[in-house]
Amino acid sequence: AVKYKGKKLELKNAEQAHAAEAALAKAQYIVSKAERKERKRHPVPPFTTSNLQQEANKKLNFSAKKTMMVAQQLYEGVSLGKAAVGLITYMRTDSVRLADVAIDEIREYIKNNLGNEFCSPKPNHYSAKKNAQDAHEAIRPTSVLRTPEEIAKYLTVDQLKLYTLIWKRAVASQMSDALYDMTTLLIDADDYQLRATGSVLRFPGFLAINSKLSDEEKDKTVPYIEEGKQLVLHKLMPAEQHFTEPPAHFTEATLIKELEEKGIGRPSTYAPTIVTIIARGYVVKEGKKLLITELGNQTTDMLTQYFQGLISIPFSATMEADLDLIAEEKANWVEVLRK
Repeated sequence: AVKYKGKKLELKNAEQAHAAEAALAKAQYIVSKAERKERKRHPVPPFTTSNLQQEANKKLNFSAKKTMMVAQQLYEGVSLGKAAVGLITYMRTDSVRLADVAIDEIREYIKNNLGNEFCSPKPNHYSAKKNAQDAHEAIRPTSVLRTPEEIAKYLTVDQLKLYTLIWKRAVASQMSDALYDMTTLLIDADDYQLRATGSVLRFPGFLAINSKLSDEEKDKTVPYIEEGKQLVLHKLMPAEQHFTEPPAHFTEATLIKELEEKGIGRPSTYAPTIVTIIARGYVVKEGKKLLITELGNQTTDMLTQYFQGLISIPFSATMEADLDLIAEEKANWVEVLRK
């Protein structure tokens, strides 16, 4: 409920909440206003190293180390009957760029196999992050025509899972937008007014390649219902009180995201960094969570106390920026090293 007798509803204690609950239980529900708007959802770029590690951790439960090990196998080549073929492009990259020849092949594949309406009107190009070196293109299949289904018999279970993830992401990056009908309903319930917002998928676009909708999307499905329509109460769910919670523990996926956002390390160092902190006992893995140990706490305290200049979040990012300036002959390398 959002309003009571035309004013913003504020429930300050359990007594008021129970009174509202009792009134709503026997109220008549009528749609007083209905709005429908179109919302577009754009496809996401093809994989960089960090995105691949995050998605493989979330969807396949692969560690960053395992992801890179399996990606290396796909890159070096897998025997497809007669000869070994490299199935993906280089897997250590911070670029979202695709070669023109790859874009053309992917777009042709979409038109031939999914239909013209699923291909974006013009090639989709994505912007790299400002500190990206863009030395290699994004991670993609060397040929989109080698579909996961066709080469499944030549791959191990893990290789097939990772290849499928990479193949689908590359194809989806050149597909059309998903279209939703966004619905907002205002519902009068005697003295109270309720609001329901959600969406219904009208055209899947790039989601057609990833057929599963997330639980969150399923929960937010709200159909359009005409004004004046009477509704029947199905279930009354009292609002839960939320308390401030501490930040969640890092998983490998969220830690890699943090490293990338803060400019710590490069695509080649995310996985080794996590392997090292676990091997040295600074953190332990519990399920997907990375939990700091007493040794990790003590080490962090000592390093930040005695090496403040080096143990600082921006150090790595600043160093990368300085190296770029040296490469462009805009900074003196001796001074940078001395500093």
